[in-house]
Amino acid sequence: MSTLLYVDFPYPGPWGSEMSDAMQELAQSISLEPGLIWKIWTENKEQSKAGGVYLFKDKSSAQAYLDMHSKRLNSFGITGIDARFFDVNQPLTDINSGPLSAK
Repeated sequence: MSTLLYVDFPYPGPWGSEMSDAMQELAQSISLEPGLIWKIWTENKEQSKAGGVYLFKDKSSAQAYLDMHSKRLNSFGITGIDARFFDVNQPLTDINSGPLSAK
């Protein structure tokens, strides 16, 4: 069963196009993570938070990514990581045209 992983954390910036420019290499490396289907990058400048919504093929892939990503964020001094796992209800998501297909 596909697993959705939601992550956000305190982030001081950069934002918008500057964030896009600064995070190109990281985005490329994330696309190679085992079990990742897709990621949506999120940012909220007003609340100084960033993160993402990820779809993984299974919970074990999502958990392995979160473990690695949390260590990476902690190495940058980022704490207060909010992470949540959700099982995907495929039949209902199909009705609403949810983009669950693999790359």
